[in-house]
Amino acid sequence: MNEESQKRYYTLLEQLLENINRPKDVDFDTINDILVELFKVLRVSKAIAEFYPSQDHEKASKGQIFVCFESTGSNKVAFTKRIVTKAMTVIRCTVYMLEDEEPFDDEELKKVEIVCNVMLNFIAYDGLQGIVEDLTFYDEDGYRNVRAFMRFLYELKLKTNIGNYSAIHFNLKHFTLVNQEIGRSAGDMAMRNYYELIERIIGSEGIVCRLGGDNFVAIVNNERLSDIISIIEGAPVEYDCNDSARIMVSATAGVYRIPEDHTSEDSRDILDKAVVASQAAKKGDKENVVYYDDNMILEKEKTMRIQQMFPEALANKEYQVYYQPKIDIGTGIIIGAEALCRWIRDDEVISPADFIPILEQSSDICKLDFYMLDCVCKDIRRWLDEKRDVVRVSVNFSRKHMMDVDFLEHIIRVIDDNNVPHKFIELELTETTTDVEFRDLKRIVSGLQKAGIYTSVDDFGMGYSSLNLIKEINWNVLKVDKSFLPVDEDDDKSTRSIMFKYVVAMAKELGLETLAEGVETKNQIEVLKNNNCNLAQGYYFDKPLPKNDFEDRLDQHKYEM
Repeated sequence: MNEESQKRYYTLLEQLLENINRPKDVDFDTINDILVELFKVLRVSKAIAEFYPSQDHEKASKGQIFVCFESTGSNKVAFTKRIVTKAMTVIRCTVYMLEDEEPFDDEELKKVEIVCNVMLNFIAYDGLQGIVEDLTFYDEDGYRNVRAFMRFLYELKLKTNIGNYSAIHFNLKHFTLVNQEIGRSAGDMAMRNYYELIERIIGSEGIVCRLGGDNFVAIVNNERLSDIISIIEGAPVEYDCNDSARIMVSATAGVYRIPEDHTSEDSRDILDKAVVASQAAKKGDKENVVYYDDNMILEKEKTMRIQQMFPEALANKEYQVYYQPKIDIGTGIIIGAEALCRWIRDDEVISPADFIPILEQSSDICKLDFYMLDCVCKDIRRWLDEKRDVVRVSVNFSRKHMMDVDFLEHIIRVIDDNNVPHKFIELELTETTTDVEFRDLKRIVSGLQKAGIYTSVDDFGMGYSSLNLIKEINWNVLKVDKSFLPVDEDDDKSTRSIMFKYVVAMAKELGLETLAEGVETKNQIEVLKNNNCNLAQGYYFDKPLPKNDFEDRLDQHKYEM
């Protein structure tokens, strides 16, 4: 290398180092131009830098490849360097020279290595910055995460009027069923395409992120809010790119219109309010999209209060069993009862609608269910000891118990500890939708029946797996939800009358005891008789009764029909 080339090399190297050491103002085009000139001075005909997040990525050739210089002609490898960093990332630099060039001498080789080292260090730093970005702001499936949401919201507050935006928290509806129907990989593709559809409509002025599973959150310019709501309410998305197969995906959502005078420094406050509205949408049975209002915070505070009060209330036995009789409408005889929970605090009866859904949000409901079972068993044992005519009592159990692998043993232990014959206990289990719960439900129902404990499926017809539920599981009792029971205005041709007729006929054909819930009028009794549904429960006979009142009914034994 002559003296002029030496000078040129050191000048360019100094410029390269100066530009690379500007972390806040790195000009990649300038750096590349300097590298090109350096490689020309060093007789390099081609230079390639590679970055791989791991050695596995390197083996699979999945990384970033940067060709910083390439001249025309046939090339041969002149020098290569590979480094595995402490973070286990892999960086590699390969330089080439033309086939007819003389090999590098020792001095040239050192200079080539110096340039490669500088380039590798820069690429390693830049690549690691990208990895840190991915790990911090993206989840394992490549969706932006809640940190990305918070960063976007912070930056948005700095540069614009946040009152022009809304936060949306949305949860995909019945996505477990979607995965069961089309398979998990196809379900993943459907979710991704739905996400990208929303992302395209939101554009660069907003953001959509995944909180986990099928839960998402977005910030949307209000000009595009109605378009996003339309997608949330339902949109067809592809799940198989080979044959363009599509499925309809929809969600429940909570929307928080950020006020122009929003002053909270905590960005999480915006997310929390969208989540509160989303929870209201998920609990409701009419509106898929709910807009936040301040009353929802009061509801949230009420929820927290009830959850905090629960341990003390349980210890103080404030939860009491009320019994609603089940009647054979042919004879008027009480053939059973359903145990229902009432919370009595400071002489006030609190409706289950005010606390059961709240306890359902945690494992508290499981503690309450077993408390109720224990109380029922104690009552039955006492009735037996008092020589009363004892009837079978059904106790409701939440499907949250499906997560307990020893659920069956726990139930039997409570019954046996109270020395109650198994035939006097019936477990009412609500419908279930997920594959894991369904499999566990089948195992539990089978185990209960082997132990001589009756089982009933509650609210039949209200879920999404009704027919499969009775096809796959041998229940003892089917309780037909009151929404299927014809009202006095219905004639024989009404939808309700027809559906009730065939649900009862199907249950009878399958050998199930069939009980109609919510019976309130004499006409409904006649409908039951005409359809051979002999068992009923409802206000026509009695509302849920305190224990002493129910014991009086037991002693009377029957109702006048």
